[in-house]
Order: sequence, then C-alpha cells, then structure tokens
Amino acid sequence: MFYHYKMLQIPPSISVQKKEYRGNEAAGYLQEIVNAEATQGWEFYRVDEIGTWVNPGCLRMLFGQKSVSIPHYVVTFRREA
Repeated sequence: MFYHYKMLQIPPSISVQKKEYRGNEAAGYLQEIVNAEATQGWEFYRVDEIGTWVNPGCLRMLFGQKSVSIPHYVVTFRREA
C-alpha cells in the first residue's frame, strides 16, 4: 500500500480560548486540526518535534551569541495514493 503524506507545522505554544478545552488545551487544539484534515480525506498519522539550529546575525555573532536550537512541531497526515 502506498500513501501520500501531508505535514502541518504547528506553533510550539498555543492560546486556546474554548472553555471546553480547559485543562486539555493541546489535545483540543490538535483535535480541531485532525478533524479538519479528516474532512478532506487525510488520516492522522503522528506528531513529531523537529529541532532546527538558527545562527545569529553578523552583529550578534560579533558579540558572542551562539546558535540556538528551536523546536518545531509537525503533524503528519496520510491518505492512500
């Protein structure tokens, strides 16, 4: 079986205003994303954290700032090809 994959990057911090998600904010946020993609035929597959190294600009590097790792979160969906 072959699949097509779709990945959506989500912010590392979210602000959820819905009262029904209180105490379950991250799950509620992801549930909305997964359900929206499911209506388009995409099946939820997994969530991954991917770190990227960001180099400082020239001026900051001159003052000794080092590269920093920034986490990114990616939700992966799939559907049959």
